[in-house]
Order: sequence, then structure tokens, then C-alpha cells
Amino acid sequence: MKEKITEHSIRLFEKKGFSETSIQDIVEANGVTKGTFYYYFSSKEELLMDIQLRYINDLLEQQKSIMRDESKNCKTKLYEIVHMLISNIKTQGASAKVFFREMRNLNEERLAEIIPKRDQFRLTIEELLKEGIEKGEFRSDLNASIATFGVLGMANWSYQWFNPEGDQSEEEVARLFTDMILKGIEL
Repeated sequence: MKEKITEHSIRLFEKKGFSETSIQDIVEANGVTKGTFYYYFSSKEELLMDIQLRYINDLLEQQKSIMRDESKNCKTKLYEIVHMLISNIKTQGASAKVFFREMRNLNEERLAEIIPKRDQFRLTIEELLKEGIEKGEFRSDLNASIATFGVLGMANWSYQWFNPEGDQSEEEVARLFTDMILKGIEL
């Protein structure tokens, strides 16, 4: 039931926004009582936090898996991270929208838990770019920090426009993005 409430809430938050979605909207969408909601969540903000943590923890696990593979070079790992972000739109596009758009609705204590995880994801990409510079895969004059924001900007904005059922596959979009990035940073 907790999973069902969470999934319906993601769709409601995506459609109406966190602030405009009431507890009543959530329980009606799930066909449950407010008592059932409060059995699983102490508040709407706790539910939002649950959604936030689930999304960022899943991304971090996928990123960790990509980074662990010692047989792949930095260019390949960069492609795989971009591809992972694009391919997640099919399964987690609504969660991504909620993650980025609704983070502002978390209190300081909860933000203090989410922001370091978000930063960890970014810093892992930055370290990958620095490693690529050291190994001669990327330009030596590359500003890895700014390039990282560029990579994330391209990939993370895709949830706004990319349609997994559209003309371009996730592989094609990831390859195009990675090619654009690499042609700007490789030797």
C-alpha cells in the first residue's frame, strides 16, 4: 500500500505540483482513508522526502555500478552515465520532475539530507572528467566543474522534453549528447 500511495502521489505531484496536491487528493486517487495515509506517512512532506530519497539513491547506485567497472575508459563511463539519466526518463521521468521541481518544499533538515546526495552525484561526474584529463582522454585545459554542470544540465533537462516512445531512442539521444560533450572536451 505504501508503494501504491507513493506512485499515485508522484503522478499527482507531477501534474498538480506538491503545494496544490492535498492529502484528500492523494487518498482519493488511492481509494483509501486519511488514516491509511497517516499510517504510512506522518505528513505530505515526509511522503515527498520518501520520493526524493528513492530517486536520488537509485541514481547513486546506478552511477556507482558504472564507475566500478575498471575495464571501461572515462569516455565510455561518461556515455553510460548520460545514457542512464536519459533511459531513466521512461521509468522515472515523473520522479525526476518531482525531484527537481519540488525540492524547494522540503524543510532545512530534509534538504540537509538530500543536497549532499545530489552533490555526490555531481562530484562523481566531476572526478570522472578530472580522471579523463589526467589520462589524456579529455583536454588538459578543461574546467571539469563547469563541464560537469553542462553534462547535468543537458541530461537532467531531458525529462522535460524527451519522449521515450518518440522518434529518437534513448541510446540515440545519449550518444548525441555524449558526442556533443566529447567533441568539446576531447583532445
